[in-house]
Amino acid sequence: MKTDDIRAEVYRSETNDPFFNLAFEDKLFERVDAADPESPDIIFYLWQNANTVVIGKSQNAWREARNDALEADGGTLVRRTSGGGAVFHDMGNLCYTFIARTGLYDLTRQLSVILDAVKGFGIDAEFTGRNDIVAGGGRKFSGNAFRFSKNTGLMHGTLLIDTDGEKMAKYLNVSPAKMNAKGITSVRSRVVNLIELAPGLTAGKASAALTEAFCRQYGIPPAEPFAVNKTIIAVNAGEDQYIELAGVTPDPGWCNDFFKYYQRFSSWEWRFGQTLPFDISLEKKFGWGLVRIEMEINNGTISRATVSTDAMDADLGEVFSAGLSGVRLDATGVRNAVQASAAILKSRNTMISDPEIIVNDMCALLSEI
Repeated sequence: MKTDDIRAEVYRSETNDPFFNLAFEDKLFERVDAADPESPDIIFYLWQNANTVVIGKSQNAWREARNDALEADGGTLVRRTSGGGAVFHDMGNLCYTFIARTGLYDLTRQLSVILDAVKGFGIDAEFTGRNDIVAGGGRKFSGNAFRFSKNTGLMHGTLLIDTDGEKMAKYLNVSPAKMNAKGITSVRSRVVNLIELAPGLTAGKASAALTEAFCRQYGIPPAEPFAVNKTIIAVNAGEDQYIELAGVTPDPGWCNDFFKYYQRFSSWEWRFGQTLPFDISLEKKFGWGLVRIEMEINNGTISRATVSTDAMDADLGEVFSAGLSGVRLDATGVRNAVQASAAILKSRNTMISDPEIIVNDMCALLSEI
């Protein structure tokens, strides 16, 4: 779809495989991020995952979800490329993604698409806090997370339409610090399904309404989204070993290397990584997010550190984990490491949170050792 000013594409995934859906989102991000003048200025992507816990890029998979219960019920844990906290997806949940070039990325316009769509069903809503969309009474039905490169911004989120609240509470291991900060006692008390506010609403109806609202907002002629299916193909992994991987049907050409993206998002290394025999564990909720710092200490030095967080800055946990590892455990060494890590993040020009506030908060938390 194209206008004189904006090249736009709308996609709807017709598979419920979370590895596929997140891998395809990553491909779409690269499509917009590419310098190719034929790539779109903005993409709107709609998708659903079945029985899935999705954690933020910097979160600890072992802490955020009750994985034994999830896997016993046939569920899946996946890790996305954005920041933010853990969420539960099922077929009563609809996911949406905006990917836009920096000059076109506009949080207000993107939120207007969501708010206009739900308003069409008689639901009044507003954006609040760091990343939530709430209905009357302050109950959340949508949460958003973000990712940025130099040239491209991504915002994605969820619409709770008819999500299983019992499963949500069963699989998500929400931190007491986060609960206390919001003055609530359970994950279920925080949220509301839109079907309670608009009886008869379905994911299909919501998908159509979002597509129409997107086209109106960006002046694009109404059109059906490109349907994306999953096909399983046996791929030669070497030494006559074949593995089954998901591919895109129809293949638009720029997805001919999709398999490596699927491999990454489905790998144990990406989803869980290594766990540490943590000697020290710290946790606190700040205005910019919940942070956990877990460390092995040997001979007065932080031999290994893991910083997990639901902060909106997707790379924060990774950068601080590397920055604290190998640092002598004294006030000067720790502060220098924290300041150096914040400087790295700031230099990337993608920070959402205030680096100076993060430095002060992190140093205050580490001083509790």
